[in-house]
Amino acid sequence: MRVYKIFLIYRRSKMNRYDEFKQAAQTIIHASGDDPQREGLLATPDRVARSYEYLLRGYDQKLEDVVHGAIFQAESDDMVIVRDIEFYSLCEHHMLPFFGVCHVGYIPTDRILGVSKVARIVDMFARRLQIQERLVKEISHAIMDTIGAEGVGVVMEAQHLCMRMRGVEKQNSVMTSSSMLGSFRSDSRSRAEFLRLIKNS
Repeated sequence: MRVYKIFLIYRRSKMNRYDEFKQAAQTIIHASGDDPQREGLLATPDRVARSYEYLLRGYDQKLEDVVHGAIFQAESDDMVIVRDIEFYSLCEHHMLPFFGVCHVGYIPTDRILGVSKVARIVDMFARRLQIQERLVKEISHAIMDTIGAEGVGVVMEAQHLCMRMRGVEKQNSVMTSSSMLGSFRSDSRSRAEFLRLIKNS
C-alpha cells in the first residue's frame, strides 16, 4: 500500500480508516528500514492510527453540528473579534504540521455566534489536510453563511514544519494569510479597524 492512499482514507468508514492508517504506519516503518518487530515500534502503528483519527477528525464534523444552534439575536452592530485562536493542521503537500494563531472578526447584522463556536469552526476546518490559503477562506465563508454577517475578516499566522524540518529549513519563517468578506473587503475603515485591533494584541 502506497502512503499517498492516506489522502483518500477520510472517505471511508471510521473502522476502515483506523485499519488503513495502521497499515500505512506499518508500511512507513518498513520502508524506513527499521525493524517493525522491535519493542519500541510494536505498538507504534496503533498509536499512529489513533493519532491520525484525531488530527483529521474535521472530516467527520459538519458545520451545523459544530455551531449546534448557538446563534443569538444581536444587540448591536459593533465589530466582534476573537483573536489568538490556537490551531493545528496538516499540510496537504507533505502531511507535516503547520500551526499558529487565527484572528477572526465580524460585524453582525441581526445575529451573533456563541464565542466558543468561532474557535470550534476554526478547529473543524484546521483538522483536515489543508493549505493555509484555503483554510482562511473556509473559515470566513462558514461564519458569513451561518449568521449572515455584514462583513467577516480572518487573519492567520502560522509556522510550517515543511519549511523548518526539510527543504529550505528556514527556522524563523511565519506565513500570514487573510480572507476578507463583505464590508471587511469593501470598506477600508472596517478593514483597518480590524487589522489595528488584532495587531495591538
